[in-house]
Amino acid sequence: MITARSGPIPLAPGGVPLLGHTLPLLRGTLDFLSRLPAYGGVVGVRVGPLRTIVVCDPELTREFLRDDHIFDKGGRFFELARELAGHNLATCAHDRHRRQRRLIQPAFSRDRFDGYGQIMAARSSSAASAWHDGQILDVLPEMQKITLSTLVETMFCDELPGHVVSQAVEDLSAIFGGSYLRASVPPWLAWVPGFGKRRMVEAAARLRKNLAVIIAERRADGTDHGDLLSALLPGRAPDGREVCTFENGFTGSEVSDQVMAFFGAGTDTTAAALAWTLHLVACHSEVQQRVQAEVDAVLAGLPPSLDDLPALRFTGWVVTEAMRLFPPAWILTRVIPADADLGPYRLPAGSTVVCSPYLIHRRADLYPAPEQFDPDRWDASKPQPPRYAYIPFGAGARKCIGDQFAYKEAVLALAAISSRWHLSHGPGRGPKAYAGVTLRPQGLRLRMTSRTK
Repeated sequence: MITARSGPIPLAPGGVPLLGHTLPLLRGTLDFLSRLPAYGGVVGVRVGPLRTIVVCDPELTREFLRDDHIFDKGGRFFELARELAGHNLATCAHDRHRRQRRLIQPAFSRDRFDGYGQIMAARSSSAASAWHDGQILDVLPEMQKITLSTLVETMFCDELPGHVVSQAVEDLSAIFGGSYLRASVPPWLAWVPGFGKRRMVEAAARLRKNLAVIIAERRADGTDHGDLLSALLPGRAPDGREVCTFENGFTGSEVSDQVMAFFGAGTDTTAAALAWTLHLVACHSEVQQRVQAEVDAVLAGLPPSLDDLPALRFTGWVVTEAMRLFPPAWILTRVIPADADLGPYRLPAGSTVVCSPYLIHRRADLYPAPEQFDPDRWDASKPQPPRYAYIPFGAGARKCIGDQFAYKEAVLALAAISSRWHLSHGPGRGPKAYAGVTLRPQGLRLRMTSRTK
């Protein structure tokens, strides 16, 4: 029994026997979530027989994200993902997290970021230069091409063969998309044929096999190529022996796990953030004009670089505001291994607890006119929201280690695109928000009009 000192935690209305709230969640996940704060700071939701606690209160969200030893990564999605993608930084439990983060942190050091930034800018500029005047762009796949090509080069330095990359993307989609789908329905329904367990297992085995070959070749090489993979592998002493910065460096299978995490977290999330950003820019002509004016003044016709980021102030606000309205990581799931308190609530061991950045980011008590797209709200001269009120990358010890990588990539991409193109919406009804593993705009098409005729 999950209770507050004043009585039981309220259960969201609309559930039915056996299925619980599965049907309203499938019909409109975000609409369902948005209604929950009206029922309390913490609300119960049932998916089949399983009960999940949704944290709606900002202060309780802060406590929930801060105490990662109490609120550990877990739940059905993570259990399924671990079976297939291993215990990597994105999926591992608290007892493995600190060691992994220390070993991975050098990959995001400042001296390596210069190289990453050059790749980010080059890939974005190359993609933007390939479009033609009047083209109707299917935006999300195009943004995925940019983020995937950027990740491949920053991860592996030299480009992998196209068929290897395409197969890796397909396999990762099967693994993480399938895990999310199976975790979103009652356990008995997840075993019905058609939910793709066999496809997931085959995809994971194939991806691990391909990665093992690449990692073994790089281990044998022993050269630091300045890429992410080199930072994950042990260096070599002059006599050829492998040496590690920290004791107990990653094994080959652990490196494979981390690469899978980078692919899963480093492509779709940033691509979704970029796609939403372009959608919102196209919707607001004044914002688009200001971005174009800033980009023209700062870049002066040249491709963007990391050195330009401080001057691309408004462009950065636009990306920040887009991720407030449409955070790609729209839900964060935890479990508690032992009985625990969350504010006035007593939660029993084994409870699944979630919070939603999408829900928190749209609270009127945290953001004036929360549904309005207003990049100027991030002007430092204006009152800013509390620290845990803006969590597109999570917060606390489990905050995304690649947050700055993703943010800088998005700003550079927006600058590169805005320097060449004016955006307007193409024919059709406009995008639909789909809350899967990431929050993505389905059906987003933009007309590209050249600014350099």
